[in-house]
Amino acid sequence: MAVSIKSAREIQLMREAGKILCEVHNQLEDFVKPGISTLEIDQYGEKLIRKYNCIPSFLNYEGYPASICVSVNDEVVHGIPTKQRILKDGDIVSLDAGVIYEGYHSDAARTHLIGKCSLEAQRLVEVTKQSFFEGIKYAKEGNRLFDISNAIADYVESYGYGIVQDLVGHGVGRKLHEDPQIPNYRQSRRGMRLKAGMTLAIEPMINAGGYEVVWLDDDWTVVTEDGSLSAHYENTVLITEGEPEILSLVE
Repeated sequence: MAVSIKSAREIQLMREAGKILCEVHNQLEDFVKPGISTLEIDQYGEKLIRKYNCIPSFLNYEGYPASICVSVNDEVVHGIPTKQRILKDGDIVSLDAGVIYEGYHSDAARTHLIGKCSLEAQRLVEVTKQSFFEGIKYAKEGNRLFDISNAIADYVESYGYGIVQDLVGHGVGRKLHEDPQIPNYRQSRRGMRLKAGMTLAIEPMINAGGYEVVWLDDDWTVVTEDGSLSAHYENTVLITEGEPEILSLVE
């Protein structure tokens, strides 16, 4: 496994990529509402990314046809935007996006509540988000990779939710997907030792029901097997000699 340690220059480029992606997500959050199509979200997201002189990471990546992955309700990830899919009151929608800035990727996802949602949906979205922050408490030089995985798993399982196992987090940098893989479920081993300069996309994908998922016939959209709701929260994280730096979450 060849894990990339980023130079000071590379980190600065990734920091800028993350800052831009954070702003894209902030504006997408203000944009999503009942009555708009998932295609409109994608078109608006791509416009924002290009406004910042960046390239959408996902567009045409291994054939994916859009710039923003828009996944609604039981769709876990990689939902393909269409003009026919209209958001309605009570939906939850996960927006996964990436930008390429000067050759470097940043990758982040957010799940939004549309209109008035059930308490179940609200709790799932909040637990998924918080599980990320529980995990990165261990994202420090000298700790082990799977310390992150186990912290996420322990927190999520305390709520009885299912943790997707067929999809995991990953390294990120010059490529959208780099080593290492970062599971969100408990591991029996502790994994590799973390080093300053690693950049990781940590992304809990959590189901209200079971962990099992299936792929739809479009070969992209992943849905919960039992039809339960699913939420996704992701950031690009820099390992440092001290506390981790969340590159795609800028105050």
